[in-house]
Amino acid sequence: MSAETVYACKTLARFLDLLFARPAAEVVDLGPVIGSNITFLGERVGCKIHVEDLYADVDRHVQHDKLDQLPEFLSGRLAMPASSIDAVLGWDIFDYLAPMAATALAGELMRILRPGGVLLGFFGARASDDPRYTKFFIEDEMHLRYRFYPSACTRRWVLQNRDINIMFAGLEIFETVLLKSGVREILFRKRILS
Repeated sequence: MSAETVYACKTLARFLDLLFARPAAEVVDLGPVIGSNITFLGERVGCKIHVEDLYADVDRHVQHDKLDQLPEFLSGRLAMPASSIDAVLGWDIFDYLAPMAATALAGELMRILRPGGVLLGFFGARASDDPRYTKFFIEDEMHLRYRFYPSACTRRWVLQNRDINIMFAGLEIFETVLLKSGVREILFRKRILS
């Protein structure tokens, strides 16, 4: 496999459509800072972007032998007020989290999302001993490019559909796509209470 691959992301266009419809939107990106993503979202959507590199947090916990403290850390990691964020780019962070940490993070994301807000997440089909994370670059409304970079952690966790449904019980699945690679792209939306 080449160092960088471009592929058609099946859920990105819908994520962006929902984001375009929200004036002065605020977005949380759970990955590392990627200038081209900030430029793309800032210019095309005109939104405010909060980059929260959770991959670096996971690495720090692994390196300091404090992985058991990650669920508590993630429970208070995002300083945004409740119902203040329009969209979250979750990428594949949940593939690197043990079940308790993943549940803690899901709770935080559901807390910060506004009603009608959306979360885009990718969920892998298999565990791996490969110590690499994936950086996702938005190429355009339909395509992502990705590049691997070293990590202190491996992709150890595979969440089944029922696990994902339970973990994100406060959200509804708006769209889901199973890629040939086995990766599930899932677009969630927070229910609007009537």
